[in-house]
Formats: sequence, structure tokens, C-alpha cells
Amino acid sequence: MNELAWRLAARYLRGRRSAGVSFLTLIATGGVAVGVMALLIVLGAMNGLQGHLRERILVATPHVRLLTFGEGLRMDDWRAMLETMRSRPDVVAAAPFVLTQGLLSAGHDYHEGILVLGVDPDTGTVAVTSVAQHIVRGDLSFTTDRSDVDGGILLGRRVAERFSAYPGSVVSVVSPGGSRFNASLGAFIPRFWTFEVTGYFETGMYEYDNGYALLPRNVAQRFAGLGDAVSGLEIRLTNPDDAAMVATALEDELRYPYRALDWQTQNAQLFAALRLEKLVFSLVVLLIVIVAAFNIVSMLTMVVTFKTREIGILRAMGFPSTGIRRAFQMQGLAIGGVGTVVGLLLGLAASLALDEWRLIAIDPSVYFIDHLPVENAPFDVAMVIVASVVIALVATIQPARRAAELAPVEAIRHE
Repeated sequence: MNELAWRLAARYLRGRRSAGVSFLTLIATGGVAVGVMALLIVLGAMNGLQGHLRERILVATPHVRLLTFGEGLRMDDWRAMLETMRSRPDVVAAAPFVLTQGLLSAGHDYHEGILVLGVDPDTGTVAVTSVAQHIVRGDLSFTTDRSDVDGGILLGRRVAERFSAYPGSVVSVVSPGGSRFNASLGAFIPRFWTFEVTGYFETGMYEYDNGYALLPRNVAQRFAGLGDAVSGLEIRLTNPDDAAMVATALEDELRYPYRALDWQTQNAQLFAALRLEKLVFSLVVLLIVIVAAFNIVSMLTMVVTFKTREIGILRAMGFPSTGIRRAFQMQGLAIGGVGTVVGLLLGLAASLALDEWRLIAIDPSVYFIDHLPVENAPFDVAMVIVASVVIALVATIQPARRAAELAPVEAIRHE
């Protein structure tokens, strides 16, 4: 019975006696293919955007930062705490860091605030972050031969371009932590630090390239007025997705005054907005597949109308109503299946082309990256396939029931 129902469905799909049905089959299949392709591209684009943002964020942001509460926001016992962190099985690497702010000038009247990050030139066999891999000129040794400066500094590429401060240039940075109260003037006198630009880095993320500067940790400690203390510890984990769980565990274990801040929490609003955009875009594009389902309903309804007499003859010859219903369901399944496969191939090919050739440029000042990346996740692909086939099957319910309920005598008399 199933074989006979399938042969009947195949005949109606081909439309030997009616070119209109065959054309409608093509239109219905194409509608499903277009919907699946669009849905895959949208989901892939959102996944790619999240993935690339995550990579860019983790260039200079560690998986977990161990900090303290208090007025000075400083960690004095960082050496003992560093050994404790490195002994944990889920920690790959850990290192002290200094994070502060300053006012940068390159010998002009214009000053601009920057974030100053103090790092160790060598953090061990495995670095906490990959910022060293994105240094275009210079390195983390901050080597300088000048005796009239306080040391070397690395600038983000956009900072260097904006101030025309390239390797060899001398810049001055005002330190808020180095200010001292002058009793004779009755005011705080800021301290000006001079550094030689020994290189610059380019992470591909606008926020870092546009507002960060790197200093040696020991120089940054003096710059921030921390003495021998540091701002906290940077920690790299075996799995960055466990950062939130590890941060919570560290806070429960170490108690006050320690606090742990994971990279997901620091960027929670950004990723929440991306997830919401992915959901909204997916629902909007899913409407294309639903519209294609209406095409399937229209096509099968026309088949029922064109083949009413044939259906009546089959019923009179003993073909059961369940067989008629199954034949129309198989038509919908064939349309949905072929359309899904075609849309899947087109969608994956288009996603690959968009990602490899960087066809869509976007504003890096808004999205932190300069092109639209596309990355199709296996789970999303599977969900698109299931949703497309299910919608196609649901679209066959009404036409299949109408065909199965035709009375044989009335169907044969149908003109």
C-alpha cells in the first residue's frame, strides 16, 4: 500500500496531464529552498558574529579576572594568590596585571584618555591572553635605548594613527595615580610620564585598538601609584565557557575581599543583544518557510481538484482513504525534502562564500569587526532541517484530508 501511495504521489508531482501542477510543484519546492537558504544564512551570520566577537574580546580580556574590593582596588598578596591559582587543575595560566587610565598626548595640545594595561613580558609556557600574537611592530620587551624617557609603550593601532605616534615617537601620559598634593599651591599636581613608542598592536577589535596602551607591569605599578601591589590576577582556563562557573566558585572559596569577574559577565549585555537579534531575525526569516507552506497547500488543493475523478475511481476500486491521505502526505514530504536539500546546499555555499570572500563589510566602531562572518552550527542546521520538513508535512493535513473524504460516486461524476 505504501509503494502504491508513493507511485501515485510521484505521478501527481510530475503532472503528466497538467503542466500547471508541475509548475506549482516547482514553485512550492523553490519557496521551501529559498526559506531554508535564507534561514541558514541568517543563523550563520549571527553565529559568526558571536564567535568572532568572542575571539576578539578574548584577545586582551582573560577568561577570569581575580580582583578585590576596597578603596584602593589593589591586591597586595598577589604572589601567594598567584601560586594558588596556578595550582588549580582548571587553570592553564595566570599572571598579575595592572589596569588604570591616563591622559595621552603626543606633543600637541590635544589630550585623550586611554586605558593603560600593565603586563608581564613573559607569562610562562602558555600566555593568559593572545595580545602578544597581535603586535604588529615591537614586542612585549618594551626595549628602548633612550635615557630621557620612563620606558617603552605599545599603543593600539588606531591610537597610534590618531596621534601620529609610531615607533620611535615620544608621548607623554598623565597619571591620575601619580598626582601629589602641593601645599604651597593648595592643589594636586599631576605627574607627566614620557614614553617611547616601541610598537603598536592590532587586535581587530575596535575597543582595544582605539583606546588601549600596554606598559611593562613594573612600570605600570609605579604609574598607577600601586607600589608593589597589582590590580589583580588574569586567569586562563581550559574551557572559556566555564568562566562564569569558575568565577562563582572562586568567590565562594576565597570570600571577601576577593571578587572574580569572568569575560561573559563583562560582556553580558552585548551577547544578550546578539541572542535577541538572532531570535528575532530567525522568526522573521522563518516566515518565508511558512509562506512556502501555503504554496504547498495551494498546490495540493489544485491537485485534489484536478484529480478528483481519478481519486473517485481509485476509491471505487478499493483503494482505502488512508492510502489517498498518505499519497498526498508523501507529496508534501517530497516537496519539503527536496526544497530543504536544495536550500541546505545553497545556504551552506552562500555562507561559505560570504565568510571566505568577506562580501559584506560592516562598521567596526559598532560591531568591533570589519566584515560579516558566517559560521553555521550543526545544531542550527539540524533545527532548520527539522522545522522545514515538519512545516511541509503540516501543510499537507488539510488537502490530504479533503482528498481522503471524497465520496467515490460524487468524485467520479465530478466535472
